[in-house]
Amino acid sequence: MGIVINELKNVFALQSKNNSYVFGIDNMGLVRHLYWGSKIENVDDFDVPTLVEVSTNDPVFEITKEEFPVYGSLRYKEHCLKASFIDGCRELVYSYEGYEVDGNELVIKLKDIHYDFNMNLHYKVYEEYDLIERYVTIKNNSENVIEIEKVHSGQFHIPYEDLTFSNVHGHWGAEQQRFTQKVSYGKIVIENRRGISTHNHNPYFILDKNATETTGEVFFGALKLSGNFSGVIEQTQYGETLVQLGINSHDFLLKLNQGEEFISPAIIAGYSNSGFETMTHNLHNFAKDNVLRSGLRPVLYNSWEATEFKVSCDEQIKLAKKAKEIGAELFVVDDGWFGERHGIDNGLGDWYVNEEKFPNGLNPLINEVKAMDMMFGIWVEPEMVNPLSNLYKEHPEWIYHFDSRESDTSRGQYVLDVTKKEVKDFIYNMLDNLLTTYDIDYIKWDANRPMSQTNLERDVWYKHIEAVYDIVKNLKLKHPNVLFEACASGGGRIDYGILGIFDDFWTSDNTDAYDRLFIQENYSYIYPIKAMRAWVTDCPNFLSRRIIPMKFRYHSAMMGTLGIGCNILKFSEEEIELSKGLIEEYKNIRHIVQEGDFYRLENNSKNKYKLYQYMNGKEGLVFAFLPQSELGHRGTTIKFRALEKERTYLVKIDKNVIVKTGRYLMNHGLELKLYGDYDSIIIKISKIEE
Repeated sequence: MGIVINELKNVFALQSKNNSYVFGIDNMGLVRHLYWGSKIENVDDFDVPTLVEVSTNDPVFEITKEEFPVYGSLRYKEHCLKASFIDGCRELVYSYEGYEVDGNELVIKLKDIHYDFNMNLHYKVYEEYDLIERYVTIKNNSENVIEIEKVHSGQFHIPYEDLTFSNVHGHWGAEQQRFTQKVSYGKIVIENRRGISTHNHNPYFILDKNATETTGEVFFGALKLSGNFSGVIEQTQYGETLVQLGINSHDFLLKLNQGEEFISPAIIAGYSNSGFETMTHNLHNFAKDNVLRSGLRPVLYNSWEATEFKVSCDEQIKLAKKAKEIGAELFVVDDGWFGERHGIDNGLGDWYVNEEKFPNGLNPLINEVKAMDMMFGIWVEPEMVNPLSNLYKEHPEWIYHFDSRESDTSRGQYVLDVTKKEVKDFIYNMLDNLLTTYDIDYIKWDANRPMSQTNLERDVWYKHIEAVYDIVKNLKLKHPNVLFEACASGGGRIDYGILGIFDDFWTSDNTDAYDRLFIQENYSYIYPIKAMRAWVTDCPNFLSRRIIPMKFRYHSAMMGTLGIGCNILKFSEEEIELSKGLIEEYKNIRHIVQEGDFYRLENNSKNKYKLYQYMNGKEGLVFAFLPQSELGHRGTTIKFRALEKERTYLVKIDKNVIVKTGRYLMNHGLELKLYGDYDSIIIKISKIEE
């Protein structure tokens, strides 16, 4: 069905597998929201009622459920678009100009009634995934400059009060901390103003009505933007909840010259009447099928924690040989290989190979890695420059700065103004040369500080990340087999904008295996497991100082795309053998982890078990963790998800084999008891063929 239109009533419906999103055009030409929820197939049931003013303080624009409210008239709620015209007018008044349909996309055409200024509302429907996508294009067809002060990509109407809102908060080393709060009268605002990082909040909304993993209504949306964003949730006095997502209007101004068009970042949104689990699966499956590169991700070894800045060719070769021995498939050299990079204060911007550390360049190392049938990767931080670098000495004008102020440093570095063509070209050419000169399969792209002292053109907050997107997209066109990892001082660039360009997320610099269980679980609500890099690192952990058994550390990291960051040259024989076995086990199950459906299982024990299930066709896994055994030392019951009720399954728990029906495993479940602190196990499930 996709897009269904009743032209007589001017009603438009986006029909997915289980849901409907419906709006219409009223007698005033306003785009009015009508419905979002479980599927209503007969679009003819919908009408666009005529609205009348309730009182002088409750004008039509206040009570109208607009899809895209603009600034002006008697509108006092949050607006999606604000523009200023050359004659001083700061109000938009639009008329409906018609619609277009192209495949799964519907475009509603709007135009200002006085100025030659067009607004097109775009709606895409992804039927199989029960998702829609919304964005707006605005175009200046006049002869004069039009200034855009605010752009949100759309407004959603939810017909309930007292909903529960959930998102994440955090900071470096403590990303993805989920929080919930009741929505009451007034506004909830989540935002990022840093230009680069999203450690603090993430650009999505989840609003639920008494939902659990498997029951209740959930409304959700995720913004495709890695820069400054804002999200506003408002419960109104008219018995509904409004949601907007878009570019943060903080210090933002976009000038549209004659003929110029601007496309807002899109929102991927959906509805579930069966809890958070359905939301997660729809988003994950959409990302795996439509956003992420196909193929399983390799097991990675990264040398940072082993050497930090003390990189040398000989030491890296030793690490590569040991990485191969334990089963790694990709060897990554991290920071310290370039320029005069001996610490954080120098080297950034000078992307030549350090001759002291690599006397014969990178090829001797790369040749060794390739001879062992491993892929080779390297770390870069292209958006940054150190004050002591040759690049800064040659081009001090390339950084964000004010001439009359001392330039801000953070972590000893400046941010390059990537919106300048010459800077953007420099970064592209540098990386293109690196990838052309050397046989590199993987780029870890880092960004370790926020932006500041941006120039007078206040659109740089948005154009900076657009320039980063462009660089990587163009590099991928020329080097299509290279994988790119998005890192930003840990998990500072985790969003659907960057996911459409890069291949992996670095989830957090916090690699403590216990902390990562929470970070990874909270990440999983919106983002796919396949893009989640997770490492095993040394103990005591550099951040938490915890000492955690190696098996628990591996199991925690095996929940995502496995990486190893230990100093493996110091491994004992026992640690080497354990690593070999667990890495081999991961390779045997990664098609389930990376490509399967993910389930957050309920723990019914007073002991704080963490239980997660993956299913891919006939095969499945349960990861069970007991971080700390508490008084009573009780076990838990695993109630499996997504099994066929009448089919029989073989369940392997350590050396024990259990055969039960799907109905029994889901309703009765299996008892599990782990012992002591930091115990863990991977349980394997397979359907028995009849």
